[in-house]
Amino acid sequence: MENTTKKLKKTTIRFFDWLIHMLGYALILILMSVLFPKSFYINNAFFGIFGLIVAVIIYWLNQTVKPMIVLFTLPITGLTLGIFYPFINLIILYFVSFILGSNFIIHGFWIPLLISILISITNMLLDSLIIKPVLEKR
Repeated sequence: MENTTKKLKKTTIRFFDWLIHMLGYALILILMSVLFPKSFYINNAFFGIFGLIVAVIIYWLNQTVKPMIVLFTLPITGLTLGIFYPFINLIILYFVSFILGSNFIIHGFWIPLLISILISITNMLLDSLIIKPVLEKR
């Protein structure tokens, strides 16, 4: 009985960790779409639900497709000393744009590349300044 309770508690904590990450990532994506409306568009209908859908799809692609892309582009990333890595994030954003169609649109190349770098930076800041302290208090 005690072992089952520990597993349930661990699963619940893991779910809340995932949910907080998804909500934070959705907020970052919506913020980027507000800052760069001509290059980065997320449909804001239904109270930003598409921001959450984009975050979940990006999470799923980061867990499944991104490791393969990183593996295939490892020589290029190594030769550029890691400078190519934001391009991998940009490729993931274009995959999400393809999946969601008119609800998530990316225009151009340089501004979306800058956006992918800003998303990575703000995600790291959100994780270290907000999410980890909240989860550690539990």
